[in-house]
Amino acid sequence: MSAAAPAAQSPEMPLRARLGFMAMVLGMFMAILDIQIVSASIAEIQAGLAASPDEASWVQTSYLIAEIVMIPLSGFLSRLLSTRVLFTASAAGFTLFSLACAMASNLGTMIVFRAAQGFIGGAMIPTVFAASFLMFPGNKRAGATVIIGLTATLAPTIGPTLGGWLTQSFSWHWLFLINVPIGALIAFAVWNTVDIDRPDRSLLARFDWWGLLFMAAFLGSLEYVMEEGPRWDWLADETVRNLSLVAAVAGVLFFWRALTRAEPIVDLRAFRNRNFAIGCLFSFTVGIGLYGSVYLLPLFLGRVRGYNSMQIGEVMFITGVCMFCTAPFAGRLLARTDPRLMLAGGLLLFFVAIWQTAQLTAQSSFPELAFPLGLRGVAMMLTMAPVNQIALGTMPPAQLKGAAGLYNLMRNAGGAIGLAMINTLVTDRSYAHRTHMAESLNWARPYVGEYQSTLSAAMAGRLGGASDIAALARIKNLVVQQGLVLAYNDTLLLMAGCFLLSMPLVLLLQRPKKAGGGGEAH
Repeated sequence: MSAAAPAAQSPEMPLRARLGFMAMVLGMFMAILDIQIVSASIAEIQAGLAASPDEASWVQTSYLIAEIVMIPLSGFLSRLLSTRVLFTASAAGFTLFSLACAMASNLGTMIVFRAAQGFIGGAMIPTVFAASFLMFPGNKRAGATVIIGLTATLAPTIGPTLGGWLTQSFSWHWLFLINVPIGALIAFAVWNTVDIDRPDRSLLARFDWWGLLFMAAFLGSLEYVMEEGPRWDWLADETVRNLSLVAAVAGVLFFWRALTRAEPIVDLRAFRNRNFAIGCLFSFTVGIGLYGSVYLLPLFLGRVRGYNSMQIGEVMFITGVCMFCTAPFAGRLLARTDPRLMLAGGLLLFFVAIWQTAQLTAQSSFPELAFPLGLRGVAMMLTMAPVNQIALGTMPPAQLKGAAGLYNLMRNAGGAIGLAMINTLVTDRSYAHRTHMAESLNWARPYVGEYQSTLSAAMAGRLGGASDIAALARIKNLVVQQGLVLAYNDTLLLMAGCFLLSMPLVLLLQRPKKAGGGGEAH
């Protein structure tokens, strides 16, 4: 760690180091982007690999499970290998397995290659967070934090849109081929420009292989349960039930190893730092809002409005535009004000944005959604930048790499649990709303019969005697549609409540000095 200290104290960064940092940020962008880029093109991948819809979902799930195991492990590997070696190897491996994914001819090989892509590429995400504190002097760190925050939130926002465009314009293979030239450039640039620490090979002799096994079983099983549980009715499914048991047992063993080993695979002592512990809770909440809103709004636009991936992207684009426009302002604000005040303002705006979004109707489109989606983009930047600074800004340099892995793990865990919660709520609430509406739609109410007769008469010219049945089917579809809309609103309101309830935690935070880090706070 001795080589990191001069970099953190230097008044100015050389151009070479700046280029290296931007290459690392681009690598993080690619790794996060690949979480969501396939989501809009699962049907095309399924057809290309001759898989069923349930089987094709593993193209997404395998990547997530593998990545969530690597993220906390990256801190130990960065100390063992050095930031330069780990990031270069991660970028190169990510590139290689991206090419392998594009060439996959069946589902089995695709799942293996996607898991390898997620596991190896996952190291790039937390490594950038730690590197920003090791590379940048205190007065420059706010700008680096904003760049990272913009990248971490923009990638999942534009992922489905970019994926849909690539698939429609070329083919699904380009979802992975696009990574190849960019990934090769990143690996080359980082190897030749980044040199901020030295490897500690003595750690290899103390490597906790049992701890790694327990962590992989715990996080991998938990990720599967969160992803697949809502689809298979949770513990009613044998696989979900068995993996829930594996997660519980492996989790106990993992925490036992982490808390009793002198050199654990993941150093949980970072949670003794109050700012870091609370910052991780905020990161968890941001994960719910980030991944939840990116998932829920396209679901509404596709299922209720009937939009294709390009139309959905056009509506969601306003969020990315507002994030870009807010980034310079957020950087200056973070450097000049108390980050706790900025965080409180961001959380409040996030609450308002999601609460405004929760006014959906079956006719909601861009004019109605533009303001809340744009406000969410502003809120995202005003929340992510200070959370990064507060959580990692008071960590000692010796604990920074491991802490960055845990911090990013909390955001991904928030996203996984948030999506599971969203899927369960949408299913349960839509059923409840449909049941309530069906009770009201009975023939004892005159307007029901009148509406059915009107619909039947309108369709009689085309359908003849089948018009009565078609009218009833249309009424049923309307009930299902309205039940979905109400369920989406209920879920959005609950998400908004998470941000509102987290605001009092700001009062417990300490302020990092000069928007800096290095273990200082007051």
